[in-house]
Amino acid sequence: MLIPIRDHNPTHQRPYVTYLLMAANILVFFSYAELFAHERALMRFFSDWGMVPARISAGQGWYSLLTHQFLHGGLLHLGSNMLFLWIFGNNMEEVWGRWKFLGFYLTCGVMAGLLQYWAEPDSHIPMVGASGAIAGVLGGYLLFYPRARIDLFLFLIILYRIIPAPAWVVLGGWFTLQLLGGLSTPADIGGVAYWAHAGGFLAGIALSAPLWLRMGGTGFWARCLGQPPHPEARYRLARSNVPRTGRSKRTHPSPWKRRNPWER
Repeated sequence: MLIPIRDHNPTHQRPYVTYLLMAANILVFFSYAELFAHERALMRFFSDWGMVPARISAGQGWYSLLTHQFLHGGLLHLGSNMLFLWIFGNNMEEVWGRWKFLGFYLTCGVMAGLLQYWAEPDSHIPMVGASGAIAGVLGGYLLFYPRARIDLFLFLIILYRIIPAPAWVVLGGWFTLQLLGGLSTPADIGGVAYWAHAGGFLAGIALSAPLWLRMGGTGFWARCLGQPPHPEARYRLARSNVPRTGRSKRTHPSPWKRRNPWER
């Protein structure tokens, strides 16, 4: 597994709207958590408040383009979304300002829902989750900070390591996977809403572009080389070591000897 766990892009203000959105998602989830023991009741709830494309086609349930953003299909679904919002939301909130960021976030979620609707307008499967809105946050982040450092946690059974990578690799790779998933997955089956993810991501870039241009556009990139325009965050455990086997003895220093991974 390869999971983003943090970035090295600190902010100068507390991201209260990001905290508010995380709290709202968590509280809403636990308000209906007991329904997971009753599958029919859960599906009725998701059908009422999730985004059902067939209802939109019938001119009903437009409110669900907003409400679906605060529903999740399980703890893993909720946790993964909140992790991405935690990592990337604070920087976009600082760029936009608190309440404009809230509008940006919700608008990305609506546009994500609309693209998923366009992909399968006759589907009766409810779409739930904050993924589309958070995908918009990722798209905006990529536009502003393409070379910001993202730490990825690599987990292979008993081996683990923290791998740094630039945002354009992490987020660009994620977007590519969503496109491939959308093109290869039939629209009439349940599962991951790939087109909602792709739609939210593109909406995030499009909505952020005017602000990025006002900040200098490519000139903004040139001033900081696509990295955050301030010193990056430093973490004590920036890397973790992977155990090795079969090391041969050397009788002289190797020019390829790696630096101690715990050194700063």
